[in-house]
Amino acid sequence: MSDLTRLTAAEAAERIASGEVSAAEITGAHLDRIDAVDKKVHAFLHLDREGALAAARAVDSARARGERLGPLAGVPLALKDIFTTRDMPTTVGSKILEGWVPPYDATVTRRLKEADVVILGKTNMDEFAMGSSTENSAYGPTGNPWDLTRVPGGSGGGSSASLAAYEAPLAIGTDTGGSVRQPAAVTGTVGVKPTYGAVSRYGMVAFSSSLDQAGPCARTVLDTALLHSVLAGHDEMDSTSIDQPVPDVVGAARHGDVRGLRVGVVREFRGEGYQAGVMQRFDESVELLRELGAEVVEVSCPSFTKALAAYYLIAPSECSSNLARFDALRYGMRIGDDGTRSAEEVTSLTREAGFGDEVKRRVMLGTYALSSGYYDAYYGSAQKVRTLITRDFQRAFEAVDVLVSPTTPTTAFPIGERADDPMAMYLADLCTIPSNLAGNAAMSLPCGLAPEDGLPVGLQIIAPAMADDRLYRVGAAVETALQARWGHPLIEEAPSL
Repeated sequence: MSDLTRLTAAEAAERIASGEVSAAEITGAHLDRIDAVDKKVHAFLHLDREGALAAARAVDSARARGERLGPLAGVPLALKDIFTTRDMPTTVGSKILEGWVPPYDATVTRRLKEADVVILGKTNMDEFAMGSSTENSAYGPTGNPWDLTRVPGGSGGGSSASLAAYEAPLAIGTDTGGSVRQPAAVTGTVGVKPTYGAVSRYGMVAFSSSLDQAGPCARTVLDTALLHSVLAGHDEMDSTSIDQPVPDVVGAARHGDVRGLRVGVVREFRGEGYQAGVMQRFDESVELLRELGAEVVEVSCPSFTKALAAYYLIAPSECSSNLARFDALRYGMRIGDDGTRSAEEVTSLTREAGFGDEVKRRVMLGTYALSSGYYDAYYGSAQKVRTLITRDFQRAFEAVDVLVSPTTPTTAFPIGERADDPMAMYLADLCTIPSNLAGNAAMSLPCGLAPEDGLPVGLQIIAPAMADDRLYRVGAAVETALQARWGHPLIEEAPSL
């Protein structure tokens, strides 16, 4: 493995800016790494080799001319295949959009390009972001670099795996019910779900519009903060975008300190179903926070026990509405259009061939929940639970500055183990879903390896809306203390590919 692929994004950016190494060299090293290991990992669905090298050379030329460049100029990034890109396909992990090249860039894509970040390609994901393991991709599963027989989380498993495999120092994911944080937890990386509306959703193919949120992923808290600062900010193209200043997440990540902070441990996020090693590492992290000067108290959020049920009514309902646009009449796959069938028949045949089982399951569930006579009983009731969850968060944040919990109840499970048990799969998001329902900010960062299997465990930090900087303040303090204790970053213990 090239030493250049071991650099953090901050280190790579610094060396490029100083002229010690070129952006083209950094990009070439990561492309070589992808060539060497991605046949095993399958993190990428599309690799834009020529485009990435051209973007890197443009950074080098601009630097040579003395132009002012962004803090991540020339640093490579893996982009989840849910963001529209004018120069490469956007499939959302589905056959129904196989080969589709959009006519416009998502706001996230555009901001990355404007910041001179080098996009290496598009990463694998559960189809339409529906899943917790990346096994629902129409193009095959991704392996976890810690153990290729296990899942890398989902739906953004390709992005998290690319980081853990040292194929990219930065990645972008999306988080509807935990799809940034959960993959981060099981791959030993860092992932953040920003406050809902803090990062534009324009050009991000919609699954559940009131829950979806793009977020930064990296191997360190500082790298994640640097990427967060590139992505966040108001966008008039997104009606849900928040028109407020972006919190100073980079400053918080550089000066992590929990002294004087009140940290709440959520009582409802423990008990039956939690792996013993996960709880052991979590309890050690809580004790570490005490040692670092935080005041730790237990808080109760009783409505959190109903979050999973509410989510799996709200998300499928919004999904059934959003996916109605894939009708074979405007773009994407078209089956049976031989002049003998009606438009309705062509649409039906195309959806049958183009959508996978999990997408069909959620569309049918959501359509039923929204149907006449059942709307109030199901969707309406779920929205009432969502309000209760939001109120629980509000009460908790009146007493504490942040909340902490395990990110996932277990470590990465074997590929195929939960394929025939949707409920077992859904439980992977047990701890992450409440933050999506309430819209506040949350982070996962590695807090050790479970003693039973030697796989990564994630610590979740939750902050109020538009207090994203608190995540980085706490995360940086915990990361620094843990790495001092271990003597190295956790990710360096990952088996070599």
